[in-house]
Amino acid sequence: MPKLKTHKGTAKVVSVRKNDVKVGHPGTRHNTGKKNAASNRCGRASSSMSKADMNRLKNVIK
Repeated sequence: MPKLKTHKGTAKVVSVRKNDVKVGHPGTRHNTGKKNAASNRCGRASSSMSKADMNRLKNVIK
């Protein structure tokens, strides 16, 4: 069985930690001047990926 390669696009936006996967919020890369300050502040905070998403993407983000 051949090995699965890491999906590089996903690897650039997630960070694998000990017990979970750290992900950022979408829509915070560019054009933030048009968005209101509250959405920019909320976009700075990171969150953890849910268990269901981790199980779905576990082969992609190794």
